[in-house]
Amino acid sequence: MKLILATPLYPPDSGGPATDAALLARELPAYGIETVVCSFGSVRHLPRGIRHLVYASKLLKLARGTDGIISFDTFSVCIPAAYVARKLRIPLIVRVPGDFAWEQARQRFGVTDSLEEFQQKKYGARIERFRTLQRTAVNQAALVVVPSDYFLHIFEEWKLTAPLKRIYLGIDPLDPEQYKHAPLQKVPQGKILFSVGRFVPWKGFASLIELMPSLPKEWYLVLAGNGPQEGELKRKVQELALQDRVTFTGKLLREDVLAWLTHADAFVLNTSFESFSFQVLEAMACGVPVITTNIGSLPELITNGVEGVLCAPNDMKAFAAAVESTVSEPEAWKQRTQAAQEKSQRFSTKASLDAFVEALREVIT
Repeated sequence: MKLILATPLYPPDSGGPATDAALLARELPAYGIETVVCSFGSVRHLPRGIRHLVYASKLLKLARGTDGIISFDTFSVCIPAAYVARKLRIPLIVRVPGDFAWEQARQRFGVTDSLEEFQQKKYGARIERFRTLQRTAVNQAALVVVPSDYFLHIFEEWKLTAPLKRIYLGIDPLDPEQYKHAPLQKVPQGKILFSVGRFVPWKGFASLIELMPSLPKEWYLVLAGNGPQEGELKRKVQELALQDRVTFTGKLLREDVLAWLTHADAFVLNTSFESFSFQVLEAMACGVPVITTNIGSLPELITNGVEGVLCAPNDMKAFAAAVESTVSEPEAWKQRTQAAQEKSQRFSTKASLDAFVEALREVIT
């Protein structure tokens, strides 16, 4: 079997699709499946619209003689992939990282509704156009793979004719000890709150910055990543005079993220949307206290009070209390981190790959 991996992001880019596509490119050959990567990054410098035409042309050339296309998003690469798959009469498999129309509505059109609310409402013509194009492309798939039960329920509301299957993502077994002595720059001399992700509105980084004045001065916040909100977040740090307590690392390699997790006294993620969080799963595996939100797929990873603490998004009083409890309740957090490490082992790369390859063989003959 030979498959095209059509992905919006690929290392050194960061993000879920990049991690997922790189994993399949590395591991699928062991299952007898050859892969060819076609990354949207190669055309992103081109004007909007033109880039999609050029990408479709590249994809068409690469896909001739192959057995199918795997798309790692629902819009930028999925629309060209759906066209190419239909033209060549080969199956399209969509691995869903999120709802592109909702993300655009949040980033570009001032929508503040949650993902669940977004599914139930109608919006302006531009947002509805994104929604229609996205759903039309995804509906041409021979298989749509979602990464959590939460997202399975979201996509069931789309009323697709394409079959849906939930396959959890996974990580390779981790030995935190091997990362503890990795050299890191700008390590604060105090207690470290660590968070990582794309700097976009629904990740809630601004509220984490606003949290810092309410915490004892021994606590420092380290933010890893980049994205469209980076300038805004750095201005907020200056406005609150927190330059000595908030550190931006920029985009990091996975090994450096794991090193920071082993240095951190708590991992915090104030997100209002997660289809599946590699970051939370890796924090669990590293044995660092995890404080995150009670939304999306996160309750499938963390049971509140058992493997970590779940708060409502942007409830900074709850976040502050949870952070301070890592100091005041050491025994409780020791039990939670041990439980989290044990639970993280259920979400393995091998289990995820085995399930995905089995699903592939059912739709590609």
